[in-house]
Amino acid sequence: MIAVIVLLALAAWVFLMTLRGGFWRADQLLPAAKDPARWPSVAAVIPARDEADTIRQVIDAHRRCTYPGAFKVFLCDDHSGDGTAEQAQLSGGQAPLEVVSVPDLPAGWSGKLWAMRSGLAEIDEDTLDADYILFTDADIVVDENLLTRLMVKAEKDGLALTSIMARLDDRGFWGGLLIPAFIFFFQKLYPFPLINDVTSLVSGAAGGVMLVRRDALDKIGGLESMRGALIDDCSLAEKIKNTEPRSPIGLFLSSTYGEAISLRDNRSYGSLEAMVARSAYTQLQYSPLLLLGTLVGMGLVYLIAPLAVLAFPLHQDPAALTLGLVTWGIMSFAYRPTLAVYGRKPREALALPLAALFYGWFTWLSAWRHWRGRGGQWKGRSYPSGQTSKV
Repeated sequence: MIAVIVLLALAAWVFLMTLRGGFWRADQLLPAAKDPARWPSVAAVIPARDEADTIRQVIDAHRRCTYPGAFKVFLCDDHSGDGTAEQAQLSGGQAPLEVVSVPDLPAGWSGKLWAMRSGLAEIDEDTLDADYILFTDADIVVDENLLTRLMVKAEKDGLALTSIMARLDDRGFWGGLLIPAFIFFFQKLYPFPLINDVTSLVSGAAGGVMLVRRDALDKIGGLESMRGALIDDCSLAEKIKNTEPRSPIGLFLSSTYGEAISLRDNRSYGSLEAMVARSAYTQLQYSPLLLLGTLVGMGLVYLIAPLAVLAFPLHQDPAALTLGLVTWGIMSFAYRPTLAVYGRKPREALALPLAALFYGWFTWLSAWRHWRGRGGQWKGRSYPSGQTSKV
């Protein structure tokens, strides 16, 4: 019986390795390409709420970018109480900066999307006729050449949305254990090669850096069409790619060629728990059945094989041991390219089941908090589970 269950786990990994777009290769990076004939104008929209510790460094990076076309930064200050706007105005660089005071949050909107929408409203009143909007987070520092490289890719392939998965902080025990695993799980859930294939229905984006064509945003009805979404990046990507006529999009990993770095400190357990539990149950559409299926599936895919190996002295089933070793080996092999992106040691791949155990726990916590009425959270705001959705 144990061997049969482990065989199911092995079958799952054969499926993931062969029929999930090769997500595990972690090879979707911005390529070099020729400059476009014309450099479109770009407006950066940065929603911020109590980000005084990082915002000056972030704005500095944007204002010092080397983008050849017209570029302006709009910081959307969402009722910060820590001097975020004042710190932003101390930044330097050649790109102009405008600080937008976000109006009070109306019913039906999530806080971040309302801040982003407020930035778009200000752009509409500005003399800059932006061809593209660069949505980025207030804790993401970008390389001075990143916008140029995103634009080269977007213009070359006609991408309506071009996104970069920022490099996350993997320092310390918790960061080392859970951050590369987070990137691996994200790629499995949203396979980058399938996202980057216009014929595939799979869509996804990383909200830290999203370069969006303004006409593509207008085609879907603007941010109003997804005003209650907590998972704003993937909701936006889905609408842009799959609204007829369908539009190509691109999602890539951060690299030394096109780099974005998150300043969020991930060295503590609490920081990582909050990051995942905030929206995990939202991703499952608040469905108890999907939650049960996810937890059972994670147990089957990531935990059964290692348990069969470690518990061999108890069950003494050679077939289960052999299948467990093979499955754990395949799992570790699949994880190694993502570890390499973060410069981690190959042997750390053996710890993927432990990381999966924690992510299963975070997912359960997310559901538990929604059941208790705490809902999704962003910068001190909570939303009832019925208000926010993937859309």
